[in-house]
Amino acid sequence: MGVYTRATQRVASQSSIGIDIGTTGAKTLLINKQGTVLASAGVEYPLSHPRPGWAEQDPEDWWRAVVDGIRKVLHDSGIRAGEVRGLGLSGQMHGTVFLDAKNEVLRPAILWCDQRTAAECDEITETIGPKDLIRHTCNPALTGFSAPKIVWLRRHEPDVYAKVRKVLLPKDYIRFRLSGEFFGEVSDASGTLLFDVANRRWSDHVLDKLEIPKAWLPEIFESPEPTTNINATAAQATGLGEGTPIVGGSGDQAAGGVGNGIVREGVVSSTIGTSGVVFASAASPKLDERGRVHTFCHAVPGTWHVMGVMLSAGGSFRWLRDTLGTEGYDELTADAAKAPVGCEGLIFLPYLSGERTPHADPFARGVFFGLGARHDKPALARAVMEGVTYGLRDSLEIIRGMGVEVQQIRASGGGAKSALWRQMQADVFGSPVVTTDKDEGPAFGVALLAAVGTGAYASVEEACDATIRVVSEVEPNPANSAVYNEYYPIYRQLYLDLKARFEQTARTVEKGINSSHV
Repeated sequence: MGVYTRATQRVASQSSIGIDIGTTGAKTLLINKQGTVLASAGVEYPLSHPRPGWAEQDPEDWWRAVVDGIRKVLHDSGIRAGEVRGLGLSGQMHGTVFLDAKNEVLRPAILWCDQRTAAECDEITETIGPKDLIRHTCNPALTGFSAPKIVWLRRHEPDVYAKVRKVLLPKDYIRFRLSGEFFGEVSDASGTLLFDVANRRWSDHVLDKLEIPKAWLPEIFESPEPTTNINATAAQATGLGEGTPIVGGSGDQAAGGVGNGIVREGVVSSTIGTSGVVFASAASPKLDERGRVHTFCHAVPGTWHVMGVMLSAGGSFRWLRDTLGTEGYDELTADAAKAPVGCEGLIFLPYLSGERTPHADPFARGVFFGLGARHDKPALARAVMEGVTYGLRDSLEIIRGMGVEVQQIRASGGGAKSALWRQMQADVFGSPVVTTDKDEGPAFGVALLAAVGTGAYASVEEACDATIRVVSEVEPNPANSAVYNEYYPIYRQLYLDLKARFEQTARTVEKGINSSHV
């Protein structure tokens, strides 16, 4: 590991870089100490669905996007490589990259939204015991997590499994490409189902029970801690200075929390991106005994966060846009505004990729319920937006029920850019919703972590206080809230009514796929 010392990194500039390895592309930001974005770059890459419910990506695509993004922000900002104090990494959580003894990628990465591991989740739960599993990891076994994917590989691709020597999360694979070394950090590791979240370390108990070698996993740091440095090869590829520090960084949700100022109890974020997330900071590892929400280590040292996750939030809206052939989100949102609140009984279940919170059901699928001859394109658009917002309320209700304080809800992600969707959240939640002057998401959060780790700020809280401001607030409309309070219980009951049919349908689909491969 390269040794980092602040004395050798004192340069005139206070700039830092944050990189987020997202599901559809990588975002790179260069910011100064005041949090001003000096340059940004987004590079898209493909997402593969080789079978129903599967989701994979080529890690090489992430690397190319990172190289292009870093070069672009350096060029556009005019900042010299030596003026960048540090770099922070964020990424889609749970994605699993398998490397061999030569540190080469063995197969496409299996992503967070992949649903192939239902049987492996059952096996893990039975092997460890449901209560013991939550006691050791603070979470139940879910299809998106890393451990079930490792078990799946052992069962279904034994030849590949036999060659595995390292297992990395997406951002930590990029750290390896930048430095040649293997390190991780607490927030992203929390989503592997191999991590002792309460004690912030790998769980020897779970690893032993699942017969997964601890040597496959990287050494773990706190999120703002310097871990390693840019090596000569990466410096030449990216244009950064050799020796530039790389801090621990964070999983995308904790990074987004930092980027939105969710670093103290009482402030909660509601994020509508591809997935939907309700995120609350906690001073201690609070648990939902039913495992409906996640308890992970936060990117703020010594704290945790509670998080409810929908798999298809903005992803549902994107699906509708693509399916209808609409030109863009603005057009679709304008249509949605024409439909009445509640859509005259049209309700959308946003389970296009299965669901995580509160149902943890890989077989669940999207449903339009109550469709009538009067319903048109605006009604479909509004119903999707309302269904996603009902799903976010599911998470918010659970978090409130756990005794987590909710004083303020901050909207973020693509959904926060829509005035209609912000108002809808306030109406469905029955609570004011605010926005901040920062909407760059996880990349901004890890850029702040890099600033903290390289001495620009004494703490993550200080960095957020110095750079993030609330700029708008939306109050709930009582009339709209009354309508939503009538429909929300119907929305919740629909899943329960359809649960058995979802699984029956999935088994039938799988049978047909297997028959076609005979």
